[in-house]
Amino acid sequence: MSLSLKTRTADGVVIIDMSGRLTIGEPVLLLRETLRVQISQGVKYFILNLGDVGYIDSSGLGELVSAYTTVRNKQGDVKLLHLTAKAKDLLQMTKLLTVFDTYEDEAKALASMKPAKQ
Repeated sequence: MSLSLKTRTADGVVIIDMSGRLTIGEPVLLLRETLRVQISQGVKYFILNLGDVGYIDSSGLGELVSAYTTVRNKQGDVKLLHLTAKAKDLLQMTKLLTVFDTYEDEAKALASMKPAKQ
């Protein structure tokens, strides 16, 4: 199973709903290109919904870090939404849980972006 992405916008924040596996090759390239296009259009705030992502390999993890770094360097922000138990464990083992803001509630994730936008 590959990765599928759906983008939507709420309150000036792009929410990327992901489904499948975030792994080396096409899935990572798809996420990178999706973010690159949004950033080139001036978007600075992203929520990555990982609720339907069943597996993340080291390349997928690297792409999440790359996305975070790229967006932060443009004075934006990236939040993670609906982490699965596996994804949460992976981020905890790699100490990335201290880097990313994670949410179980989309409204709270959106609300956390508002101070940054003002």
